[in-house]
Amino acid sequence: MKKNLHEIILIFLVIVLVGAFLILFYAPPQADIGPEQPIPFSHNVHVGVKQIQCQYCHPYVAYSNFPGIPPVEKCLHCHEYIISQHPEIQKEHQYFNTQSPTPWVKVNVVPEHVFFNHQRHINTKVACEECHGQVADLQRLPRKPWRMKACIDCHRSKNAIVDCWLACHN
Repeated sequence: MKKNLHEIILIFLVIVLVGAFLILFYAPPQADIGPEQPIPFSHNVHVGVKQIQCQYCHPYVAYSNFPGIPPVEKCLHCHEYIISQHPEIQKEHQYFNTQSPTPWVKVNVVPEHVFFNHQRHINTKVACEECHGQVADLQRLPRKPWRMKACIDCHRSKNAIVDCWLACHN
């Protein structure tokens, strides 16, 4: 019995060590900083330092289901004059000159079967930070796959509708 106990403990330790190795190997330390964008964009500079409102860059949020990704013209509205010769801003000019949208990488992921309406939330005065966090403190936004539990918890805390078919799955 004692001999078997040592073998079981050894097998358990090997499994734990292999699992730890796999987690450390496949979860790089930069995983929490979000995907790299085609042009480095700092929410900290734009929202935190320059205090640009979310709706300026995400213009459709108040009247559409989708917040909108800023078109290249929106970026150049300011960057035509501000650090216009910076190499990264020159990339933005290249997108504009070729009439190509900037291929931003999506960071907020909502399952396909979910209908999320930004307009309802903005019109009921839900602040962007309540869902998206303090983006003013971040350089790159972390990828965030949305899960139903977070939405249900928030709706319950605000006494909002939790009927799945009326609220989100229509």
